[in-house]
Amino acid sequence: MKTILIKGARVVNEGLIKQLDVLIIGQYIGETEKNITAQKGWEVIDAKGMYLLPGMIDDQVHFREPGVTYKADIHSESRAAIAGGITSFMEMPNTWPNTVTQELLQDKFDLAAKKSLANYSFFMGATNDNLDEVLKTDPKTVCGVKVFMGSSTGNMLVDDTETLENLFSKYKGLIATHCEDEETIKRNSEAAKAKFGEDVPIAMHPKIRSAEACYLSSAKAVKLAKKHDARLHILHLSSARELALFDNKIPLKEKRITAEACIHHLWFTDKDYDKKGTLIKWNPAVKSKADREALIEAVNNNTIDIIATDHAPHTFEEKDDTYFKAPSGGPLVQHALPTLFEMHEKGKFTLEKIVEKISHRVALLFQIKKRGFIRKGYYADLVLIDPESPWKVERVNILYKCKWSPFEGHTFKAKVKHTFVNGFHVFNDGKIDESETGMRLMFER
Repeated sequence: MKTILIKGARVVNEGLIKQLDVLIIGQYIGETEKNITAQKGWEVIDAKGMYLLPGMIDDQVHFREPGVTYKADIHSESRAAIAGGITSFMEMPNTWPNTVTQELLQDKFDLAAKKSLANYSFFMGATNDNLDEVLKTDPKTVCGVKVFMGSSTGNMLVDDTETLENLFSKYKGLIATHCEDEETIKRNSEAAKAKFGEDVPIAMHPKIRSAEACYLSSAKAVKLAKKHDARLHILHLSSARELALFDNKIPLKEKRITAEACIHHLWFTDKDYDKKGTLIKWNPAVKSKADREALIEAVNNNTIDIIATDHAPHTFEEKDDTYFKAPSGGPLVQHALPTLFEMHEKGKFTLEKIVEKISHRVALLFQIKKRGFIRKGYYADLVLIDPESPWKVERVNILYKCKWSPFEGHTFKAKVKHTFVNGFHVFNDGKIDESETGMRLMFER
């Protein structure tokens, strides 16, 4: 059993920053205290000046396997994730074929067991006609059920009222929703086409997929959840208006309705479309500076519970197209933590708040077993970050299979130096050891 001693790190954990040594014994965290004496045969890592965090748990990624692996696959994107300090992910069902049967869901778990360098779970997908399959989903072994209440990449829109009522009333696990009102989007799209023809400028994206579209759909989901006492998690909030739907006074363990913000909505604004164009075309859309600032405040006051990436790669050639033809989504897992550290430097978040939102509260919200904290006996999912190691995002250091990033050309001050997954030193100062794979996440529900 291998033992690793991390010496002198600034440990960010459970609302505090303390300089400590952390011992990893096999897959698990051992002692966390000052001045642990190294023993013969231990691997020792000098972490002086670095921050040690529990690994990020990303509850929303699209790794494109099976069926769309020319864009990305479980191996390539988990590789990028661990280089970015993400030690666990939950992947969405709009692959091909769509993950809408228990057999197809198991196929993805089987793929990940062979290919993923990070820990993993997969969402079961809901459609207008697969309720029987959805109800077979085991909340103890599957992160949740995904419902597209607005169409995005793929064709999984659930818009049948009876289906939604049955799903929210009968499924007892976590229901995660993509919320955008389809009729509002169609109406706005038609108005844009009437004005611009097929040459609609990308700056129209937040007007087409508007705050109103987000609010109407999110409000519908919240109403359904309250009516049936369902466990609802709304993904990627993007507008200030939606925040009124959520309560920050209820402790997380008592919340039945929770919410998430994503990196791109916390970083970019509609002013960035001029420079970035369709590279920052996401659904829901990046919106105004006022929306961004409201989301940041909502993260800080716990109206928004967690932060994710919505990593959704497409090829550069696909993105480099006209407004309606360019797909929505972009790659983010490698650059999420450096982005959050830069936001910390700008005074937007404390490091304690960042760890709370990317690790602690994700583990609590999904009730993940023995992860998300630096605690004795928990799995050693850890990341060491050097806050004074500037690096520029360039094609040569982008690990996504699509080989581009919306952050290309940007210089980050903080850099992920080491990542541990279940105690295994998978990422070591730029070098990746692929001799072990991650584990399936389990849930205490």
